[in-house]
Amino acid sequence: MTAFRALLIMLWLVIAGYTSVVVANHGFGLLQIFFGDMATMAWPGQFNLDFLCMLTLSGLWVSWRHHFSAPGLALGLLALFGGAFFLTAYLLIVSIQAKGNMHQVLLGKARASA
Repeated sequence: MTAFRALLIMLWLVIAGYTSVVVANHGFGLLQIFFGDMATMAWPGQFNLDFLCMLTLSGLWVSWRHHFSAPGLALGLLALFGGAFFLTAYLLIVSIQAKGNMHQVLLGKARASA
């Protein structure tokens, strides 16, 4: 669990640092570029579509883990729009809350104890 948590922290720091440089150099125009690449029907767009599908699954999982409650839906939206920046922090927090119990991390407390 320590190695997993260290990986999450490292990934979060890499994403935060990289994003900071990109925003400083190019601003916040992500959505235009993201969907523009998809509209060209080329490999960058295929990657973006695949990534969007993964973000959607991440958001659905986080919402499901919280039983599609209002806070769960809000967290799901954060997962969808926050990507790995959100998910690494979320997994770090829930792994600490679950005291390393991966069943509880993946399923949530209620489902893991059922």
